[in-house]
Amino acid sequence: MSEEHTHVQEFFTARAADWDSRFPDDGPAYAAAVAALGLHPGDRVLDAGCGTGRALPALRAAVGATGVVVGVDLTPAMLQAAVRAGRDQDGRLLLADVAALPLRPESLDAVFAAGLIAHLPRPAENLRELRRVVRPGGTLALFHPVGRAALAARQGRQITPDDLRAEPNLRPLLAEAGWRMTSYVDEDARFLALAVRAD
Repeated sequence: MSEEHTHVQEFFTARAADWDSRFPDDGPAYAAAVAALGLHPGDRVLDAGCGTGRALPALRAAVGATGVVVGVDLTPAMLQAAVRAGRDQDGRLLLADVAALPLRPESLDAVFAAGLIAHLPRPAENLRELRRVVRPGGTLALFHPVGRAALAARQGRQITPDDLRAEPNLRPLLAEAGWRMTSYVDEDARFLALAVRAD
């Protein structure tokens, strides 16, 4: 395992047990972001970096009983927290790295990724891997339940010009990875960038 992966695992392992209780009011923001993906009954969707699985109930509701929901995370403790919360009932949980997904090419309709982009060791390469598993015309949602400024304030830091989530940085990064950004929202109450697999 790379040093970057070890750091991510250590960060989230230390926070897994109380992750949901630290952010108890994020549910509506997750549901709204999932709705923005435009999923349909029977669709196949990946929650990349699913953590404790907070998006899984909304994803399951969107794709219905005939759809497929898969949650992938690198940190066993986060997946264990998802199981304790009963969210494994809403989707299949896999311990895996988004840099090397155990999924067939073009097997999904959409990818949902909450808080993931800041933790990717090689963002362009990792976003290309997400593209690989999505069908042509499939969608990607990069989400955070608070915007960049609110998150920086919460963490006691300043936004820097090299922030990957800044639109002037994110748009070309997505394009390099084979995605076309279709929507960008960065406000206190949420961050949501939507993209379509470009072909």
